Amino acid sequence: MLQLLEIMQRLRDPQSGCPWDVKQDFSSIAPYTIEEAYEVADAIARDDMTDLEDELGDLLFQVVFHAQMASERGSFNFEDVHQAVCDKMLRRHPHVFADLKIRDEVHQTQVWEEYKADERKQKGEHSLMDGIPAGMAELQRAVKLQKRARKVGFDWDSADPVLEKFDEELAEMRSAMASGNRDAMEDELGDLLFVATNLARQLDIDPGTALRRSNAKFESRFRAMEEAAGGQDTLDKMDLDAMEDLWQNTKRQLETKNANSGPKTGV
Repeated sequence: MLQLLEIMQRLRDPQSGCPWDVKQDFSSIAPYTIEEAYEVADAIARDDMTDLEDELGDLLFQVVFHAQMASERGSFNFEDVHQAVCDKMLRRHPHVFADLKIRDEVHQTQVWEEYKADERKQKGEHSLMDGIPAGMAELQRAVKLQKRARKVGFDWDSADPVLEKFDEELAEMRSAMASGNRDAMEDELGDLLFVATNLARQLDIDPGTALRRSNAKFESRFRAMEEAAGGQDTLDKMDLDAMEDLWQNTKRQLETKNANSGPKTGV
């Protein structure tokens, strides 16, 4: 760890460091931090331990980068980050590191949330909506907002009424489309997506994971369709009906292949 910290200090040295690294600030580095987190998630999804080792190192480097920039400002350093997370974990796990007795997993979650709520109040956050990052991926942020509202019982008790709400929002989407009002369409589409994330939460499904699965499915099928057609140039000359026929045929072939090769992979 000390070696990595020293490397980061050298990279940021105004006289002898890397010009690109020296030029960066928190805002310019933040997108890379998010990208590295996604690459970690991708390696996990592919169950590639070699890539996961590499991507975790890249993500750790991002933490060190931010800590170094903060140290240069005199705000905090890496040791402060390290100590803060240690203190937080000790504080939030009194059933492990202290003498609090936990009955079961449900009780443990309740205690965890109580500690987090106390920490938010100490930060001056009093609304349940406080402390949810604005830069969070929107699907995950929607779920976070809904979970916060659930703490006071503002939630559906099952998935069925959420489906009814989805049908209601879908009708409103059709109406907005008929009006041709772009602002109304954007508003209603947002409502549809919000209800979809609510359905995912009710079913205990991560909407990001579900969408990632559909993205992978679409990509695999489209690549297979390209190959079946003989390449992009051939596809470009086909009309939509011909491409739809090819798509359906490719889809059936992939489904048959997956069925014959064992458990479905989602493709």
